[in-house]
Amino acid sequence: MNDKENGGRSGGSSKKWDAESQEEWRRTQLMKRRKLELWFRKNWLYIVIVAGVFFCFVLPIAYLQTLNPETKSFILGVNFGSLPIYIIQTLIFVGFLYWLHYGGGPSRMRGTKINLEMDAKIKFTDVIGLSEAKREALEVVQLIKDRARVKRIGGKIVKGLLMIGPPGCGKTLLAKAIATEAGIPFLAASGAEFIEVFVGVGAARVRKLFKDARLYGDAYGGAIVFLDELDVIGRQRVSFDAFGGGQELNSTTNQLLTEMDGIEPSHNVVVIGATNVVEEALDPALLRPGRFDRKIFVDRPNLEERQAMFDYYLKRVQYDPAIEVGRLARKAVYKTPAEIQNIVQEAALISARNGSERIGYREISQAIERIELGVAHRLNMTPHEKERVAFHEAGHLVVLYLHHPSDEVFKASIISRGGALGVVHHQPREEMFTKSKDDLYATIKVALAGYVSEKIRYGVTSSGVASDFANAMAIAHDMVWRFGMSRDGFFGDFNRIPKAQLSEAFKEKLNNESQHILNQAERETGQILKAEWKLVERFANELIAKEELEYDEIDVIFKEYGRQPVYRIGGEGKVSG
Repeated sequence: MNDKENGGRSGGSSKKWDAESQEEWRRTQLMKRRKLELWFRKNWLYIVIVAGVFFCFVLPIAYLQTLNPETKSFILGVNFGSLPIYIIQTLIFVGFLYWLHYGGGPSRMRGTKINLEMDAKIKFTDVIGLSEAKREALEVVQLIKDRARVKRIGGKIVKGLLMIGPPGCGKTLLAKAIATEAGIPFLAASGAEFIEVFVGVGAARVRKLFKDARLYGDAYGGAIVFLDELDVIGRQRVSFDAFGGGQELNSTTNQLLTEMDGIEPSHNVVVIGATNVVEEALDPALLRPGRFDRKIFVDRPNLEERQAMFDYYLKRVQYDPAIEVGRLARKAVYKTPAEIQNIVQEAALISARNGSERIGYREISQAIERIELGVAHRLNMTPHEKERVAFHEAGHLVVLYLHHPSDEVFKASIISRGGALGVVHHQPREEMFTKSKDDLYATIKVALAGYVSEKIRYGVTSSGVASDFANAMAIAHDMVWRFGMSRDGFFGDFNRIPKAQLSEAFKEKLNNESQHILNQAERETGQILKAEWKLVERFANELIAKEELEYDEIDVIFKEYGRQPVYRIGGEGKVSG
């Protein structure tokens, strides 16, 4: 009895195995047939050309060989004599037919530039940082790989994925990583490729792109369509346009919506759009469920991710092992991966120009300043003007170092960059997504410190304070008009209200509040600089002698005078007062 039962089980397993093998064989044959169909669809033109050459040239030549010489000469003479007029007539006919059929003529001849990568060779391990974005992208890979299980449990199969973030943060790289991890072809196109003067050309190119994507999806079990600069063709449609320029955009956007709706689950095609504009700028129809309903925010890297990126890019060049990568990461706050890569490459160029065999911290610091502040060029200033600039920057430096709760100084210089005679380079010590009243007020005091320092030293000021005043007044204006930080309790974003709806008396009160903030900051800055005037003179003399001071040199001088930043008082990293 047991043998019979075992035999029955073995027979059932064998039948089940045979059924699975047959199903696998059918799937393999279907895949081969689809690949063959794809090959014929992609190469039909070459097949037609070869067949045309055979029937139009090979067969007639073979037939002429069977004729007598007189008949052969007559036939060849008639045909060659008529050949030019036949060619001209054909070209004219085809040209007019092409123009009438597609309505855009020559613009139609330039097709959409589609970059096809069968194996992008970019894995998630190659994408440095972006841990949160990679986690969400991995879920998309699992959905692509296991669509059958998702369908069985009644889940919704993802069609569109929208990547939002600043330029240079790795959206394209992450999309390629999704294609590589899922093992499917990657078709990429830019939104600008679909926009033309003639209405209908963009829509035709969208149809062509999605037709190719469905073919590759059928042949390889899936495909990814990557649309960079999606906002170019995905902006909100216009209902009325006096000059008709919005018709092409509307037509292209409508075709994109139609094609995304027409993607069947069997095609296994996922559309990934990338944009660096705000989500509200896109057409609402693109963001509804069933289209770009899944979103990944690809933002700037944090401190740990920036450190990993510097490690990654420095390993590709010759660099000084003494470089503190953590210090570089702190100096590169708010930098994107593309900017970090550019910094290392620029540092390599500076090192080569200086005749050095490897990159040091000084070269990287110069690269950051060159990118952010512009190329340094020494002006032929008079000694008095050079001294004035030195005292101006020394005032900025002392107030910034001692009294700013969140920013840290990295360098002071009296070498001209980007139109400025001098600069104190500073950045937040860490990412800050909001600024408190103390942060904004301290920034105003730093901006006014150059003006106050000149006034204490010379009794008069110079035109070099113009940009400082512009920054200080803009911050004070925002504090009162937008952030509710006024003295008299005015709160609200008054910039949202049309100026015509605000009374002149009320606007005067708000402007007086802004001026009060500036006046108070100027008085407090004067008290600070007068109390620390020996430090101001010391830094001014150091700048006159050396022209530039790095962070280490600045820190040593402050410690020599027993002074430390406000954020260190009471413990490292704590804000006092």
